[in-house]
Formats: sequence, C-alpha cells, structure tokens
Amino acid sequence: MNRDDIVTETIRVLIADDHRIVREGLKQILADASDVQLVAEAQTGPEVLTQVKALRGSEGLDLVLLDIAMPGLDGLDVLQVLKREHPRLPVLMLSTYPEKQYAVRCIRMGACGYLNKSADPDDMLAAVRKAASGGVFLTQDTAEALAAAVGSTGAQGGPETLSHREHQVYRLLTQGQTVSEIGAQLGLAPNTVSTYRARILEKTGAKNDVELALYAERHARPPVTP
Repeated sequence: MNRDDIVTETIRVLIADDHRIVREGLKQILADASDVQLVAEAQTGPEVLTQVKALRGSEGLDLVLLDIAMPGLDGLDVLQVLKREHPRLPVLMLSTYPEKQYAVRCIRMGACGYLNKSADPDDMLAAVRKAASGGVFLTQDTAEALAAAVGSTGAQGGPETLSHREHQVYRLLTQGQTVSEIGAQLGLAPNTVSTYRARILEKTGAKNDVELALYAERHARPPVTP
C-alpha cells in the first residue's frame, strides 16, 4: 500500500506549537475536514520528538505541522532530527515569519512546505492534503523566494545563504539577544557565538548589530513593485 492509498482515507496529523491558542485554532480548522484526524499535539521541541517516536513515525502519522519557534529545541532543529530519523514522514512548517525569511531554508532542509499561521483555512487544508500525499506545497511567495535563491549569486545574499547554526544565531541577534544569552540558549560557548556572529556580519555585509537588525528588517519586507 503506498502513501496515496493511506491519506485518501484519513490524514493523521500531529500539531506542534507552543501557544495553546494557536493549537486550538489549528485543531478547529482540521476538525472541519472529514479526511483529517488529529492524533497528537506537542508544545516543545523535545515533546515533538517523543510523540513522533511513540507513534513510530510514518507508521502512526501522515504529517507533522511544526512551528519554527519552539522552546527546548527550535523547529529547524526538530526538522533536522525528523528528516534523519523518519525520512518518510512529511513535515509542514508553520510560522509568523514571512516566507522570504525562512521558506527556502525549511524546504532545503526537507520540509514539504512552509505556511504562515495567518493563512486562510482553505489554504491550510490544501497544504495539509498536498504535503500528506507526498507533494510539496508552495505559496506564490515561497515559489518566488525559491526562484530568487536559485538565481542569486555573490557573498552578500539573503539570510538563506547562512548555515543552519549561523541562521539560529542571526535570528537571536536580530531579536536583541546578547552573545551570552544566545550561548546559553543554544548550548554554545560565548566565544563560539562570537565566531558565528563575525561570519554572519561578513556574509550579510553588516558592520555591527544595528546594521544587522536593519538588514533583517529589509529582508523581512516584501519586495516593492513599481
């Protein structure tokens, strides 16, 4: 029996988000679809991994809806582990961040789509069905971000040019966290965080944290069309 045969009956979903109100909203959207069944939910990164292991990966699940900003272990780290330990299990990333910031990175890491939490419920269900059937769900913004990433060259590209760990440090730096705070959160020595910071400044062309924050804001905004 292939995956398409399974998901036409019931799509078994795990919702992972640290905000209860978001989980409740997602549960309501899924409840309105007769072909989707919520089988588990998690509110921390480690809890996601525990739940997936208990359900035996793709044997007990057809899809994980995974928030990027998860406590304990962030969504990108969880995605890495899931794709290594359960490569057949589709993971659809959710976030409040615009597609331009994270979509390319998530898809390159093996996610089957990236969706903003403010998406229309019909789009959310379409993404769930597409991802669970083995496809990749792309919004127009995500498709444009992928096209731009494929066509971009040069050292000073967008945030997608950063490595996974560099991007983690970049995100926390642009949230105003200090080197010591970032080290404590990521389990890294301050000197190591400082090394990542120097690489990030070089790759982005920023001279300091203020310029880096402006860079992040610029890359978070949608492109201006004439």
